[in-house]
Amino acid sequence: MTQLSNEQAKVRYESWLQDPNIDEETKRELRALAGQEQEITDRFYRDLEFGTGGLRGVMGAGTNRLNAYTVGKATQGLANWLMAQNLSSPSAVIAHDSRNNSPQFALDAALVLAANGVRTYLFKSLRATPQLSFAVRKLQASTGIVITASHNPPEYNGYKAYGADGCQLVPEDAEQVIAAIAKLSSFDEIKRMTQQEAEEQGLLVWLDESIDEAYVQTVVAQSVNHQLLQGELGDTFKVVFTPLHGSGNWPVRNVLAAAGFKQVYVVAEQEQPDGNFSTVKSPNPEEKEAFTKAIELARKVEADVIIGTDPDADRMGAVVKNNDGDYVVLTGNQSGAIMVHYLLSQLQARGQMPDNGVVIKTIVTSELGEVIAKHYGASVENTLTGFKYIGEKMTRYEQTGEKTFLFGYEESYGYLTGTYARDKDAIMASLFICEAAAYYSTQGKTLYDVLQELYEQFGYFLESQQSRTLKGIDGVAQIAAIMTNFREQPPTEIAGIRVQQVLDYAQGLDGLRAENVLKYMLADGSWFCLRPSGTEPKIKVYFAVKGTSAEDAAAKQAAISEAVMQRVDGV
Repeated sequence: MTQLSNEQAKVRYESWLQDPNIDEETKRELRALAGQEQEITDRFYRDLEFGTGGLRGVMGAGTNRLNAYTVGKATQGLANWLMAQNLSSPSAVIAHDSRNNSPQFALDAALVLAANGVRTYLFKSLRATPQLSFAVRKLQASTGIVITASHNPPEYNGYKAYGADGCQLVPEDAEQVIAAIAKLSSFDEIKRMTQQEAEEQGLLVWLDESIDEAYVQTVVAQSVNHQLLQGELGDTFKVVFTPLHGSGNWPVRNVLAAAGFKQVYVVAEQEQPDGNFSTVKSPNPEEKEAFTKAIELARKVEADVIIGTDPDADRMGAVVKNNDGDYVVLTGNQSGAIMVHYLLSQLQARGQMPDNGVVIKTIVTSELGEVIAKHYGASVENTLTGFKYIGEKMTRYEQTGEKTFLFGYEESYGYLTGTYARDKDAIMASLFICEAAAYYSTQGKTLYDVLQELYEQFGYFLESQQSRTLKGIDGVAQIAAIMTNFREQPPTEIAGIRVQQVLDYAQGLDGLRAENVLKYMLADGSWFCLRPSGTEPKIKVYFAVKGTSAEDAAAKQAAISEAVMQRVDGV
């Protein structure tokens, strides 16, 4: 990542003020920054770059902000990358979520692609990220774009780019796009077409409801218990759902209805799209606070399960009652383990378990799902963090037939079963976790009961994650310093437990691409892992332990995490 000095950033700032391609409103925003040296540096010291989730940043004027110009430049680079492939009839699909400016950014990108001769299919209103992945495959498009910043705070937006297989661009392709973007020395090189011209020439095509209907039917087809909800259970089983002001509202409700769930209660205050996410601190289904209103509603209607999706509906969180009657948010690892168990047990019971079935997870995801998968005879593979790596393996196995993909998931609440998409799908996960909850309710069990049974059978696995947000040019340097400290002076013990092995993924371990990730394996089977976020100004630290009981696991985790974070904060 190229970083400019304060003086170089100031030169860039001045160049934007002088550039005839920059509109007057943007220039007014920049002029208002006069004398704010730190803010000017932060906006111009670098260009936004693709990380694990594509291009993502705070909205505003500047090269280090998401705006019409950085979107246009990224799209022109994407178009140049497509043109270099000499495709006979290049095409693209574009979707957007509920964030502020998302519809305009989506249209901006479409008109740049159209001006480059790329036929572009655009959804008329907000759609979920997995629907974009599905549509790219369904329409056999050359690429796809979704405008979203996932569960980031309201001031953020982002830009995810996809390949022809419906998978987010893997590093080799992303690097080529970045190189194409870097070659653009002026906004004059960004081609644009008016909406009227694009529509008249057939280069901008608005998608109708048929693609939505196909998506819903495909997701419902992933059910492994199609008749489960067709009788009395469908009338009595109660689900509370919150889309957290995002794009999950329509598809989740339609999928659940089509599957037979008749008692679905939507949190009214969070039902409609709202780019300010006005009822929550963060639209993140990983956090219990985001479920405050959903839990209130669940208590009123005596719901069996609560589900929530993030703004672009690629992450799903589930809330269940524990034995004390309190609502608890399942972690991504816990929900994933439950879904792996439910899916594979159902396949096995029906004699449908393939001999070459594979479950794919990331290196920071719990081993609980892995031991469950192996119990049912499936193999398990690990990838780097980012669902694109899971999607990449899916495409390879689809082409070779070497293995049959069963389930992919990551600890950050992303799940997929079926091969209709190449990205995590909160709509599919909503159906699957609700179906599992309904199925086990016929045995008098809640999902919390099922989780405790899995712990009893396979071991008390417990995971957590902590992060430190370090913004701006100083934050980048601090994150680098933390990684250097742990890499060059690796700890020999943590909380009295010997460090048995250090895995430096920057070396390209286990056939994976080189990535700046450090994982420390402890002598008792516990581990912790440090990873700079690819989408936010954060360093993330993951912890995993296996105990003899819930209390033992909690004590281990607390001791290890405290010791590690003391060192992180001390760098």
